[in-house]
Amino acid sequence: MAVQPRALVIGGSLGGLFAGLLLRRDGWHVEIFERVPEALAARGAGIATHPELLDILARCGARADDNVGVEVPRRMVLDASGRVVAERVMPQVFTSWGRLYALAKAQFPAAQYRGGSSLERIEQRGETVIACFADGQRAEGELLVGADGIHSTVRAQLLPAVRPLYAGYVAWRGLVEEKAISSATHACLLDRFAFCLPPGEQMLGYPVAGTANSTRPGERRYNFVWYRPAAEEPDLADMLTDANGQRHQMSIPPPCIRPAVIARMRGAAETLLAPQFAEIVGLAREPFFQPIYDLESPQLAFGRVALLGDAAFVARPHVGMGVTKAAEDALALAGALREVRDVASALRGYERARSRVGAKVVARARHLGAYMQAQVRTAAERAMAERYRTPEAVLRETATPMATWGGEAQ
Repeated sequence: MAVQPRALVIGGSLGGLFAGLLLRRDGWHVEIFERVPEALAARGAGIATHPELLDILARCGARADDNVGVEVPRRMVLDASGRVVAERVMPQVFTSWGRLYALAKAQFPAAQYRGGSSLERIEQRGETVIACFADGQRAEGELLVGADGIHSTVRAQLLPAVRPLYAGYVAWRGLVEEKAISSATHACLLDRFAFCLPPGEQMLGYPVAGTANSTRPGERRYNFVWYRPAAEEPDLADMLTDANGQRHQMSIPPPCIRPAVIARMRGAAETLLAPQFAEIVGLAREPFFQPIYDLESPQLAFGRVALLGDAAFVARPHVGMGVTKAAEDALALAGALREVRDVASALRGYERARSRVGAKVVARARHLGAYMQAQVRTAAERAMAERYRTPEAVLRETATPMATWGGEAQ
């Protein structure tokens, strides 16, 4: 390899940034290519952090101090009347996607982060990998990292048959400014990771940093996620159709969701959820939904190309591991390349290590989400669904570190 080997990272979200920062630390010249031309918008998504994520963030040079998120000391489950039916002390830090993205991106050289770069194909020639972009741009390096998410162009070229599998339900999401919440609901929710469990559904919520990434009380936001079954036909198809009659394929931009779809969701909240959560749903200015998918790549290494993060494995959000897994993928990739000089050999070692982890995370998430699937077919699936339906199990198992998991998803 050259004195300073070159790495091309496709995808400028958190997984790509973690990979780029950790490789730079080890002496690589890294360029990140992001399809979106402008800075990625602060997505309306909260994130449960784990110690491993905060450690890797620090290794990347970002200060994982008290301002990274909001520490929530307790978990609780509310019934439909708003009464607490289960509670558990379990401190955890919750943050927002936008906060982590800002921390990580600030550490990466702006001149080497190239927005508006839409990948068309990759080529490998001997010790060189080439990325070819829609605008005619070409980039060469000794390594290419596919960190371009669930709709990965890199994976589509290398594994065209591997596609996301719809799980049978969607996640409605939204953010509410803390100052807009009534005093009674604020007192109940704002210092807890809270759940409500309508039949076959799950609502959860927690506080995150505010619009200016502030974690000070009064300046935060409340993040909710509501899992609801939706048959692929006709329910999801209808939800993915905008006001002009255009059917979007796997997701729909929030502004394109028809008002009638949102109105039905808000009406269901009044009927099914604890009053505290119904208030939160009613206050959300632009709620949106995401269909829930699984994805497992049977291969992560392809010569000098590696898949990372959601380009490799996509697990349902119940494990709260999406960003943490991407960060750990990046750490493992950098470690493998540090220990083995030959890129192809190093990537095979990375694949052996992270394929097992990715499969375990996906299996764990399937177990946790089983009771929200539209149809549970086998006796084993029904038993697993019942196992995770109780308030105590939800409190104990949701979004916990991998080290605490039982053996069912090994």
